[in-house]
Amino acid sequence: MSLLLRDERGSAAIEYGLMAALIAVAAIQALSSLGVTTAATFASAEEAMAGDADREVTPILPRNP
Repeated sequence: MSLLLRDERGSAAIEYGLMAALIAVAAIQALSSLGVTTAATFASAEEAMAGDADREVTPILPRNP
C-alpha cells in the first residue's frame, strides 16, 4: 500500500488535464461574454438603422472630371 501512495507517475497527466479543463472553462466564459456584447452591438446598430429608414437617401455619385 505504501508503494501505491508514493507512486507519482500519473500525477503529471492529471495536472495537465486539470490545466486544460481550466483553460477550456476560461475560454468558454470569454467567448460567451464576447457573444453577448457582439449581439448587443448589432442590436444597437439595427435600431439606429431602422430609425433612419424614413429619411430620404441621396446617392453619392462620382464627380465628372
